[in-house]
Amino acid sequence: MYNLLIIEDDQIMGEMLAMYLTEEGYSVKIADHGQKGLDMAQSFAPDVILVDMILPDMSGTRICSELRTFSVAPILIVSMKTDVSDRVEALQAGADDYICKPFSLREISAKIGAMIRRTHQYQQPAAPESGEQADTAVASSENTFLLDLERRAIFVNQFHVETTFSEFEIMRLFITNEGKVFSREELLYELRGFDSFVTDRAIDVHIANLRKKIEDNPKEPKYIRTVWGVGYKFVSKN
Repeated sequence: MYNLLIIEDDQIMGEMLAMYLTEEGYSVKIADHGQKGLDMAQSFAPDVILVDMILPDMSGTRICSELRTFSVAPILIVSMKTDVSDRVEALQAGADDYICKPFSLREISAKIGAMIRRTHQYQQPAAPESGEQADTAVASSENTFLLDLERRAIFVNQFHVETTFSEFEIMRLFITNEGKVFSREELLYELRGFDSFVTDRAIDVHIANLRKKIEDNPKEPKYIRTVWGVGYKFVSKN
């Protein structure tokens, strides 16, 4: 049974989601304040976290930022706000997806299911020991990238790089298809499917976040390169 945490101050909405998702087979807990949700996230170890964008004590983006200091569980933002800028802000703070109210319960269940299929409960990985092989490894003259599919971990020069599940999936595609150019539409399809509310701008945000984590100089990326007018590709040899 997978654990879900709902951080939602609207009691009716929270109970409706909890009832439906419990019937879908999830173990669900609700927090009606941001700080309470952060505390529960540490004790409950959720597999997916649903966060309302507006809460009494703090914003959804702040909650995402706080969650990302100790959790890599997928975060789904639930919001009345439909502006692209709000979605981008949430993604930059560490959210993985964004769904606008009103929504169908079937759709939100499908999104949660997709998140869980692409990830599993996080366990802090250790760098592969000498002689131990990761699933995929690529090396440049300056850096070595290791991709451990079983533990869903990325290592740069033996140092673990924390990623959201969406960032990990992008790096998995890049490293296992080195040199291939992916359009934003292809990356979105690989991550979500065609029915996502997230626009191709979300891909740009994930790429920017990944560059900050793996590039020596994110403003002049050597590895995750922009192919103007098309998309992005990963190149380990410079």
